[in-house]
Amino acid sequence: MVVDQYLLAWIFASVIALIAVYGTVATRRSNNNRRASLEEEAERSRGCLTVSDAECRSADGDVDVIIVGAGVAGSALAHTLGKDGRRVHVIERDLREPDRIVGELLQPGGYLKLIELGLEDCVEEIDAQRVFGYALFKDGKNTRLSYPLEKFHSDVSGRSFHNGRFIQRMRDKAATLPNVQLEQGTVTSLLEEKGTIKGVQYKTKTGQEMTAYAPLTIVCDGCFSNLRRSLCDPKVDVPSCFVGLILENCDLPHANHGHVILADPSPILFYQISSTEVRCLVDVPGQKVPSISNGEMAKYLKTVVAPQIPPQIYDAFVAAVDKGNIRTMPNRSMPAAPYPTPGALLMGDAFNMRHPLTGGGMTVALSDIVVLRDLLRPLCTLNDAPTLSKYLESFYTLRKPVASTINTLAGALYKVFSSSPDQARKEMRQACFDYLSLGGVFSMGPVSLLSGLNPRPLSLVTHFFAVAIYGVGRLLLPFPSPRRLWIGARLISSASGIIFPIIKAEGVRQMFFPATVPAYYRTPVSSEKMRKKDDGRIADDM
Repeated sequence: MVVDQYLLAWIFASVIALIAVYGTVATRRSNNNRRASLEEEAERSRGCLTVSDAECRSADGDVDVIIVGAGVAGSALAHTLGKDGRRVHVIERDLREPDRIVGELLQPGGYLKLIELGLEDCVEEIDAQRVFGYALFKDGKNTRLSYPLEKFHSDVSGRSFHNGRFIQRMRDKAATLPNVQLEQGTVTSLLEEKGTIKGVQYKTKTGQEMTAYAPLTIVCDGCFSNLRRSLCDPKVDVPSCFVGLILENCDLPHANHGHVILADPSPILFYQISSTEVRCLVDVPGQKVPSISNGEMAKYLKTVVAPQIPPQIYDAFVAAVDKGNIRTMPNRSMPAAPYPTPGALLMGDAFNMRHPLTGGGMTVALSDIVVLRDLLRPLCTLNDAPTLSKYLESFYTLRKPVASTINTLAGALYKVFSSSPDQARKEMRQACFDYLSLGGVFSMGPVSLLSGLNPRPLSLVTHFFAVAIYGVGRLLLPFPSPRRLWIGARLISSASGIIFPIIKAEGVRQMFFPATVPAYYRTPVSSEKMRKKDDGRIADDM
């Protein structure tokens, strides 16, 4: 083990040195350029009233922003824009408390975004549980991976809870703002005029057909969105399904930690969602799962899954299966591929999804809201849709490094953690477990990525290939053989085959080199330019 650590330390230091030098220089240069660009635009826009000076409202109509959907993204966005003075109309299909089996674990990075948005009190009074890291189990062994929280306030950690309770808290908070209207209704279509989205058509709770208009429509209607096709190129993949159970009155082996079992054929998750309940999510590869109604699912859980469960929670797991409250949900992944459309924007799961294994979805959504809020704040009016759309293209670039890192990590970890008959994949899986078990920088780096505290693409790629090289080193020590050399080569090839397609789908340029994308430097349109356009439009109408 000592030899392994020295070998890995040497490899890790070499890789990190090459990448870190470039990353530091590139980041400083891009930040300086963007800062200069923003300062220049600020000089041109001194006549514009910012949010701190007055309410930002459009000249026409009663609403500035329509938000379709009031889930995590929609509710948080409604409160955020409403707090900034925008008049917001939220249309949600069902305002009753949702009952889902995912969206129940918020990483520390997501909690920091919640604080930044002023929504941290939404995890209070819902029996949310603090999460300080993960416990990883494989072949009877386990290792504990703690979040690197030493530099943060003592309140900062992950949170796990009932998804519906969390959403209702955010809806209630958004509804307290006088300029935010929540309405129950089903949006059936977007209203388009000359290539610009002007609003939505929807049915009210009573079935009445209605239309609503606003300069900006933001679609946040979740993973089953029926509006996304006109705003993006949806390439949805369903690699697996989750089977959900609730274990009652049982203690996990490691308190206040998420538990990941590297089982066969794929991972099993356990985490507390209240003081008396533990959520269990069993991953079943493919799009079909055993039937619940005829008892096949219960048999599968008892004969295939239960023997791989830690003994401390075995009885509680079997009792949950016998109770029969078994639910399933397909796990979707979809890279963000938007069509920049004047007057409209996609956010949340309607826009971008990743495998829920790492619990990164809410962190991405909240991070996106912070980016969008900061982009919209300097604007007094949203009425010039084409100009606004061109400016908001920078949103798609600015969100990429954080979102793509979390997305790529989720997809890559799911493939590494799933079992495979291929010997190279087996070695990669074992190498990942052993690498994380080393502790120190070898666990802190990956856990920083997982937690959303350090979502940097270069760090992700560095650690991913450090795991692969560590696996090769394990194969070649103490003495290499032709067979081990061949497996080692296939291990590197397999690792490349896992991560590179995901990175390609996310967009190499925007993920690693956002400063080379022109939209990165776009700044708010000055109030004078917007005023002249509005005056010209009024003159034409007269």
